[in-house]
Amino acid sequence: MSDALTAFLKDQRLLIVSPHADDETAGAGGLAIRVKEAGGHVYVMVASVGDLDHFDQSGKKVHGSTRRDELAAAMKTLGVDDWEILFEDNDLHLRLETLPRRDLIDQIERKGRLSTEKTRPTMVVLPAPSYNQDHEAIFRAGITACRPHLATMKAFQSVVLIADAPQLAWNADQGVFTPNFYVDISRCLEQKLKAFACHKSQARPDPHQGGAGAIRLLAEWRGRDISVEAAEAFQCYRFVL
Repeated sequence: MSDALTAFLKDQRLLIVSPHADDETAGAGGLAIRVKEAGGHVYVMVASVGDLDHFDQSGKKVHGSTRRDELAAAMKTLGVDDWEILFEDNDLHLRLETLPRRDLIDQIERKGRLSTEKTRPTMVVLPAPSYNQDHEAIFRAGITACRPHLATMKAFQSVVLIADAPQLAWNADQGVFTPNFYVDISRCLEQKLKAFACHKSQARPDPHQGGAGAIRLLAEWRGRDISVEAAEAFQCYRFVL
């Protein structure tokens, strides 16, 4: 890592706003590692965990407490400074779009323990809008929370990024995700995958798009975009120097 890049990342306070436990690692785990390696700060805000019935042959329900424990292990593996879950309510899990957007914005801006007003992030990562209703709701609330404002009156994020994800390949609105910001994660891909593996209840066999194999292939594919072994891609909505 060049001295200039190290100095840039060292000054960052990164907040990853994730709809569910595992999205944070899949989308920005490598960026989190890079920021921490450089000496910066990383915080993760997960919107919702809850009980979940999967489409598989196990017939078992995954409990929200399991998702929390898995998230804790993943956060330890990534080495983040702090993390939180906003809602551990089964009635809201996978139903975040039923909350008024104003309430979600308020959690991201003010009420969350790691809200933007409390952590004062310089860099924010949000999920891309997609067919998943929780992802869509958090994107809309997050992009509103990051709206331009006087830095003397409200926390201002110099860098606002939208994260990549394998499931974005299935989207009726083609072109919704256009990467223009890349992070070389060649040296930390295995650590990212180790953190992703902590979400054991979410593991899917290859060639499922939600499996670890898909995360690796996406990183290698994005790496080829910039001629490195592996990368995370983001769509940059704002970059202020």
